[in-house]
Amino acid sequence: MKRVALAGGIGAGKTVLSDRLSSLGWPVIDADVVARKVVEKGEPAWIALRDAFGSAVLAPSGELDRKFLADVVFHDASALRRLNHITHGYIGPEIIRQLDATHAAAVFIALPLFRPEHRAVFQLDEVWAVQVSPATALSRLCAQRGLDEDDARARLAAQMSNEERALLVDRVLWNDGTLDELYAQLDAALGDLGIGRA
Repeated sequence: MKRVALAGGIGAGKTVLSDRLSSLGWPVIDADVVARKVVEKGEPAWIALRDAFGSAVLAPSGELDRKFLADVVFHDASALRRLNHITHGYIGPEIIRQLDATHAAAVFIALPLFRPEHRAVFQLDEVWAVQVSPATALSRLCAQRGLDEDDARARLAAQMSNEERALLVDRVLWNDGTLDELYAQLDAALGDLGIGRA
């Protein structure tokens, strides 16, 4: 089984690629979905976040106030490191559990915060990055996600640059053009991997 990580910054188009791969029949494990699952009320990561950041990060319902926490961590590098340190200890094992339960010719992991050690941890065969220009990412975050420009810029600044990410991956798919252009790059990547539709 081939294991491929899909990296990319916020607004780059990982979800578009994940949806396309799913429509072709390939299993996709989304690290963002896993991250939301592990911080559900009462879960160990939820307890650790409450203890680290205080009850201010909880909504009146007791659920994690994701918007409030995002506002904190994307404007404070040390808080972002603390958040990642806590959650990654729960996200990684759950991704591995899902990988081990998958029995397909290939599986894809949407992994926004790809780091070099993930190659060994998840036994990856390849890492692909979907990338866009910073201007395109900013425009998408404001127009499609409704973020104000300062918030969008803070989130983009908290991530590695396209140049840094490109040095870590095996293939870059550019998403500044049309969907058809992105899909053509994906088809080529799947062909080079020796697969097409599941």
